[in-house]
Amino acid sequence: MLNKIVPNFSLPATGGKNFELDAMRGTMLLLYFYPKDSTPGCTTEAGQFRDLHEEFVRQNCAVYGISRDSLKSHESFKAKLALPFELLADEEEIASTVFSVIKMKNMYGKQVRGIERSTFLIDGNGVLRREWRGVKADGHAAEVLDAVKSLNAGTLP
Repeated sequence: MLNKIVPNFSLPATGGKNFELDAMRGTMLLLYFYPKDSTPGCTTEAGQFRDLHEEFVRQNCAVYGISRDSLKSHESFKAKLALPFELLADEEEIASTVFSVIKMKNMYGKQVRGIERSTFLIDGNGVLRREWRGVKADGHAAEVLDAVKSLNAGTLP
């Protein structure tokens, strides 16, 4: 899907909003998928995107976190971490299917289906410009911000 237009999808968002991909045209968009609200890695990742959020905004890049958790869970997680961006509830795995992020994972010795921590950078024309799969939470937000700056400068490979 890299360098192709991402198909439209719609998901419920925190703050009583609804997210529709096509409505975001004209703005660079960062979608980061994470396994579960309030878990250690997901808390680290969300906190780092929060701490760099103003820089993403200066780069004309909207940030959204996505997991299969409910809106109620998302609202609690967002409030606990004072996240300045919305979280999208993908309970029916709509966006997870579009981006193929559902994988079999080992959890305490058992095989379970879950979201592979992944991030996608979409340009203002709706084209997927960069993807990161199976990422480590710590330090990832800064790496993504560098890619956003490169895309804005026209130097993204």
